[in-house]
Amino acid sequence: MHNFFFGIYPYIALTVMVVASIARYERDPFTWKSKSSQLLRKKQFVLGSVLFHVGVLVIFFGHLIGLLTPIQVFDALGVGHSAKQVLAMAAGGVAGIMAVIGGAILLHRRLNDPRIRVNSTVADTGILILLMVQLLLGLATIVVSMGHLDGEEMLKLMHWAQGIIYLQGGAAAHIVDVHWLFKAHIVVGLTIFLLFPFTRLVHIISAPVRYLWRPGFQIVRSRRGAKPAPTGLSPRPYAEPAQHRDPGHVPAPARMALPASGAESAK
Repeated sequence: MHNFFFGIYPYIALTVMVVASIARYERDPFTWKSKSSQLLRKKQFVLGSVLFHVGVLVIFFGHLIGLLTPIQVFDALGVGHSAKQVLAMAAGGVAGIMAVIGGAILLHRRLNDPRIRVNSTVADTGILILLMVQLLLGLATIVVSMGHLDGEEMLKLMHWAQGIIYLQGGAAAHIVDVHWLFKAHIVVGLTIFLLFPFTRLVHIISAPVRYLWRPGFQIVRSRRGAKPAPTGLSPRPYAEPAQHRDPGHVPAPARMALPASGAESAK
């Protein structure tokens, strides 16, 4: 089972995440959204959302850089394994606490507000709970790491992650003897990758980062020189029938034709 969870399961989770995300975007593009509940209840949303998203983004990029950067790069920069582990513990701890507080706020409003609860699916609530479990496991691994600050445990995790990404055989053997909290943290993280295409997490890929470098202008359409808007149909001038017109009579100014009454129309 160790070889399955840490040697085969990572490729299953990553493959499903990529293929199913592409399939969903092509087949059901209108379901590709964050499905925000801010319109249903704004209270607590801003604080919880900011704390959660900032914390998760710091953790994600911290894992991405810390695990996938070749060890030779840290050695060339003079960053020791112990210093790298202390930095990861400090930054990850602060970001993890922020994300847990924000996630708890979001989960509380989702479970206790009747309007949000009715408009939530099982996937919406379930993925948020799973993210909270993952965050708590990550914070728990910091406590374990404090027992050995030599960085050897983190070095094993780096060898495993790079072995998976770079398609190296026997990657699971690198973490045979690591603490079970690290293993649980990895399995839950891979499960989140597996469920990614079927939840609202897909909005991460479509984050509107282009607004950061969008030109700062606003399109304004001026009414200067525009034609006046029409107010309706102009009345048609009344023309007297030719057979009742006197040859020497000068026609009167045009009068608007009024609709005939019921008696007159009957005549």
